[in-house]
Amino acid sequence: MSDKSVVDVSYSTLMAQLRPRLHRYCARMVGSVFEGEDVVQDALAKASEALASSNPIDNPERWLFTIAHNTALDHLRRRKRQGEVPLDEEPYELAWPAAAESWIAATASLTTIMQLPVIQRSTVVLADVLEYSAEEIAQLLDTTLPAVKAALHRGRMRLKTLSNAPRSESPNMSSTELLRLRAYAETFNNRDFDTLRNLLAEDVKLDLVNRLRLSGRKDVSVYFGRYAENNDWKFTAGMAEDQPALFVSDPQDALDTPIYVVLLNWVDGRISNIRDFRWAKYITDGLVFTRI
Repeated sequence: MSDKSVVDVSYSTLMAQLRPRLHRYCARMVGSVFEGEDVVQDALAKASEALASSNPIDNPERWLFTIAHNTALDHLRRRKRQGEVPLDEEPYELAWPAAAESWIAATASLTTIMQLPVIQRSTVVLADVLEYSAEEIAQLLDTTLPAVKAALHRGRMRLKTLSNAPRSESPNMSSTELLRLRAYAETFNNRDFDTLRNLLAEDVKLDLVNRLRLSGRKDVSVYFGRYAENNDWKFTAGMAEDQPALFVSDPQDALDTPIYVVLLNWVDGRISNIRDFRWAKYITDGLVFTRI
């Protein structure tokens, strides 16, 4: 194996190992576990492309997090939901905030964290969720130590206020969506995969996240065959981030604790898109779900 091949294998391994942590960060930056996965995929694609022409990287983990951070900011700008906040917005000196306050961010919902300005959000997540030091955060965000300390202090104070605010009601699912989702879960649990195959649109797309992508009814039909070979799943209808979703649990678990989720899109009564997170179980970290 050539030296270049060895390097590529090493970076591929590192990317796979860091993927859950990268997702944990990106999901909190963009306020959604699903959009966070889109950002991670985009960031890793950029990293893979950059490897082909880059010199040896001194700190690969920091390099990957920097790419993920910048990709998350690009995603936010495209959504036009959050204006860019300069990373050096608060350059005065503060002591590193007490670790006892770190539980605030660690337990906050994605929606709550999303309400922080970008610099505060980045710093709070890196410090209190991913447990990076102040010095490491300053390097990751390419900013100063005083700015990091100030952002963490203000971010934690803001989270305290937000955590006491009343929560808005989640949108309701239509009766049609509810019946369709429950019928799909029941049919899946009954292992009636022929019926489900007949629901696929001709141009259906499958994203088996972190594993493969397929297009077209013929190719996507094998998806159900893979499930037919296993007995480690039970499908339940629910809501995830205010959208219809299927929660997959261990059939031996009386509590039906979600292990991962599956998202479906429909067009004219046919399944047009399947997004299955069986191979990306980290998706449940921070996911707000409701059984229906």
